[in-house]
Amino acid sequence: MLRRSLLAFAGLLAARPGLAQTGPQPTLPQEPLVIVTRDGKRHEFKVEMALSPDQQTVGLMFRTSVAADGGMLFDWGSPRESAMWMRNTISPLDMVFITQDGRIHRIAERTVPYSLATIESRGPVRATLELAAGTAERLGLRVGDRVLQRIFGTAP
Repeated sequence: MLRRSLLAFAGLLAARPGLAQTGPQPTLPQEPLVIVTRDGKRHEFKVEMALSPDQQTVGLMFRTSVAADGGMLFDWGSPRESAMWMRNTISPLDMVFITQDGRIHRIAERTVPYSLATIESRGPVRATLELAAGTAERLGLRVGDRVLQRIFGTAP
C-alpha cells in the first residue's frame, strides 16, 4: 500500500513540471520589451516569453542569474489575478505586474529566493515580468510607467 502511494505521488510530480523540476528549463524564445518611465526614459530588455502553462510553472527556477537587460515575461492571455512564488528560484527577483494596456500595476521588489510566500498582483493583470532584483530601483520604475511589448498592442 505504501509503495503504491509513493508511486502515485511520483507520478503526480512527473505530471507537474514545476514540482518535479530539478534544473532550469531551456532558454525560451526571446522578444524585445521596453519600459518607458514617467520622465520619458526608455529602458530596453530582451525577455524570454513564458507562454504555456508548463513554461510558466517552471519560470526562472534554478537559474543562477538574470541578465541586467533580460528577464521573463509571463503572458496570461487575458487579465487575471496573478500569484507567483519563488520555489526553487535561486536568484532574487523584481516582479512587475502589468495591466492589459501595458501600464505597471504593481512592483514587488527583491523577492526572497526559495520562498513559498505568495506574491500577488492585487488586481487583474495581463502579464507578470520578472527582472533581476534591484532593477526597479536602479531604473526608477514606478506604478503607472508604460511597458511596450507586442502582447499589449505596442511595439517597442
